[in-house]
Amino acid sequence: MKKELLFMFGLFSLGFGVFAGELESSGHVGDPDQPIPSEGVADAKEERGGLDLPYVLDKGTKVFRLEAVPVKWHILPHVVVTAWSYNGMVPGPKINVIEGDRVRIVVKNSLPIPTTIHWHGLDLPNEMDGVSGMTQKPIMPGESFTYEFMVKSAGTYWYHSHHESDVQISVGLSGAFIVKPRKPEAKKYVVDKVLLLAEWKILEGETYPAMPMAGMEANFFTINGKSFPATETIKIRKGDLIRLRFIGAGQLIHPMHIHGPAFRIVATDGHDVPEAAVLTKDTVLVGPGERYDIEWRPTETGMWMLHCHIPHHTTNDHQELGGLMLTLEVTD
Repeated sequence: MKKELLFMFGLFSLGFGVFAGELESSGHVGDPDQPIPSEGVADAKEERGGLDLPYVLDKGTKVFRLEAVPVKWHILPHVVVTAWSYNGMVPGPKINVIEGDRVRIVVKNSLPIPTTIHWHGLDLPNEMDGVSGMTQKPIMPGESFTYEFMVKSAGTYWYHSHHESDVQISVGLSGAFIVKPRKPEAKKYVVDKVLLLAEWKILEGETYPAMPMAGMEANFFTINGKSFPATETIKIRKGDLIRLRFIGAGQLIHPMHIHGPAFRIVATDGHDVPEAAVLTKDTVLVGPGERYDIEWRPTETGMWMLHCHIPHHTTNDHQELGGLMLTLEVTD
């Protein structure tokens, strides 16, 4: 048994070494002291991120197209980052499917370095998992790669780069992947919205990957690619039932809090919470990679705040109010 394990480990090491050699020759950007290249990068055409990604049907398969491309992105009217985006928006477009769908996602790499996409939380074939250097070769600049798989389970998922991911995710390469159940849901939500949480480092007008462990602490924080007060205001009526889907797309933990009545946590990481186990809280700790779906029903009118409860995360370059905040506007 010991000899068999050593032999298997040797094969794995050999295969990984081949991939590593390819990665080493493919170019590297990851020095936290170096800004993301901004020369020649065009302004984004979209003003908002996370827009629904259209698809076409090909013999029953839903075909989506994503392009990883640099853009200048406004996180505030007066603050611009050099972002690596999907389809020119931050976060990338939202992929909406139904459980049981077969999907084909054609990814074009228009970045100056290689990339891949990992479909976080989805149960799919190993060769579609998108891990550079392990399950696939990196997608080189100017090249394309096609991912194809069946979507098995409903829930809140997301997609993100898995090549130099500490850099590439930090500067915009992520998006939501929402799978609705095949059978209509019993509950009707007036609002069903994704809130993707991220961090940024801007220094003297240049964008750097926000790498806390490398000493590059974030100084801007975004919900769906915008910092408060540029974040969206969610308008609802008293008594409306809404669903909010938190996605932790950065490298920090964010305790998300809603003013007003408490909310119910109805799903975690794409899995429904049984009714008997549903938690009622007013703050939920959203860690990197985690997803929490919450239900909230306002009982009073007014402007109610939703925000991260780490004070630094509600600043713009250390100035309040900003960052991970948005307003829930409740009317009669």
